[in-house]
Amino acid sequence: MSAPKTGDVIIIKKKGHGHHGHHGGAWKVAYADFVTAMMAFFLVMWIVGQSKEMKAGVAAYFRDPTGVSTGRGLLPGAKAGTTGEQQEAAPNVEAANLALENAAKQLRERLRALPDFDKLKDRIEIRVTAEGLLIELHDDAKSGFFDSGSAVVKAETRELLQVIGKELGEFGHPVVVDGHTDRAAYSSANGYTNWELSADRANAARHVLQEAGIRSEQVEAVRGYADTKLRFPDKPLDAANRRISILVRR
Repeated sequence: MSAPKTGDVIIIKKKGHGHHGHHGGAWKVAYADFVTAMMAFFLVMWIVGQSKEMKAGVAAYFRDPTGVSTGRGLLPGAKAGTTGEQQEAAPNVEAANLALENAAKQLRERLRALPDFDKLKDRIEIRVTAEGLLIELHDDAKSGFFDSGSAVVKAETRELLQVIGKELGEFGHPVVVDGHTDRAAYSSANGYTNWELSADRANAARHVLQEAGIRSEQVEAVRGYADTKLRFPDKPLDAANRRISILVRR
């Protein structure tokens, strides 16, 4: 072969290698469909196991994802525009009051069945307050729920507290037991005062309540206030200031 002359156009041809066959992306599409189907399956199974409130929240979300028209988020009680830790269930005050009123009604019925209830009814007060269900056992000028000047529970008081303890144990709400005295000075050689007396009476009442059915984890506090929270501030020596208060939290 003669050498190329100057100015000649040299054309170099290379043998092309055969292209490998494309693997294709069909498997990726199939895999994505499978993953999506599994996610949908587990989402459905999760929803099936939720409460009615949660199901209603999910349904409301898909009807109105922004929550503008309903003012609600996905979780019950959540406000639109809130997320994570900001979401808090709004307390249903009406339902809470109804539950306490029902508990008070049932407790009154149980107490009326006691043989000595007619003698005690004027010294038993049961009412729903802003804090919860308040049960007060207060003395009068003729009689008291404890032996005079001591924390020894009388027989009729024990019977009364046993009924209350059984009912509150079934109710299951947290309970606070407070003791109160009047302003009459308690004289004792060993320094025992109205502070000790009010605390000891509250603790004695707590003991009977727990024996009757209140669980230890229900007891939130046992407190003695002496004469610092009089029932009748304008009558500091009134016998009704001597009382045991049992507060059932909401």
